[in-house]
Amino acid sequence: MKKLRVALIAGGKSAERDVSLKSADQVYQTLNQDKYDIRRYDPLCDLERLVREAKELDVALIIMHGRGGEDGTVQGLLDLLDLPYQGSGVLGSALGMNKELSKILYQQAGLKVARGLFFDRAEAPTPAEIEAQVGLPAVIKPVHEGSSIGVAIVHTRPELEAALNQAYRFDHRVLVEEFLAGREVTGGVLGNKHLRPLPLVEIIPSQSYAFFSYDAKYLPGASKEICPAPLDPELTAMAQQAALTAHRALHCRGYSRTDMIIKDGQVYVLETNTIPGMTATSLLPQAAQAAGIGFSELLDTLIELALERD
Repeated sequence: MKKLRVALIAGGKSAERDVSLKSADQVYQTLNQDKYDIRRYDPLCDLERLVREAKELDVALIIMHGRGGEDGTVQGLLDLLDLPYQGSGVLGSALGMNKELSKILYQQAGLKVARGLFFDRAEAPTPAEIEAQVGLPAVIKPVHEGSSIGVAIVHTRPELEAALNQAYRFDHRVLVEEFLAGREVTGGVLGNKHLRPLPLVEIIPSQSYAFFSYDAKYLPGASKEICPAPLDPELTAMAQQAALTAHRALHCRGYSRTDMIIKDGQVYVLETNTIPGMTATSLLPQAAQAAGIGFSELLDTLIELALERD
């Protein structure tokens, strides 16, 4: 049986480069090498080789996070090369990466979201104006970053000003959002035309972290993750439906993972990851495992979905 020729694309130049490379290492080790001929490419240095070798490849696995990988740019290149890939296309990837546009689409789809303000650094309201419109505590987020990079929770105006300056290091446009004190869950979705919601994961950062920050995500033991999340059936169904609705609203494909807060019996959507973390212990693979889909089988499924023609 002829092996499927897979381009494993990881690295790049985003702030999440290290996470991407570590994920790709695990993906490479897990892929069945009796079934796949795997070639690795780092967009930081291998784009010319990828373009040159594209006709020799059958499918791509993009294991990248942040700008230049999760935002539609690599997807656009692969479309031009006529090389199928797992996950969302240019539009869904770009929408998922943009917190402003995704928030608008969530609301149009009937999903609940936190109250928030978007603005450029050059047109930023004063801390007093922000507090009047959003309140304190508040959450500061760069519009175009992932993995909680540049994110902070602030309780005072001086903290707000410092957090804005930190966020501007990563993006000229910022979201200031009301802080929702509740239970954080994430909901995975798998499929193209026929979507399957995966079991929810509840995320509980240790007391050392105010929220699910970059360190809380990636340092061993920094957070507790419970799957399936211990919610009553009604809340579980509501959150899974919200993940499905968010997936459709952003025109996602193949798979996604939507982060949510449950407060006072209501589900609030935070953001959608179009290329979720892909180590064996990452949140979406954990949810797949709870649904009876092992990591190797999950990777096989993503490749199969990439090769489907809608």
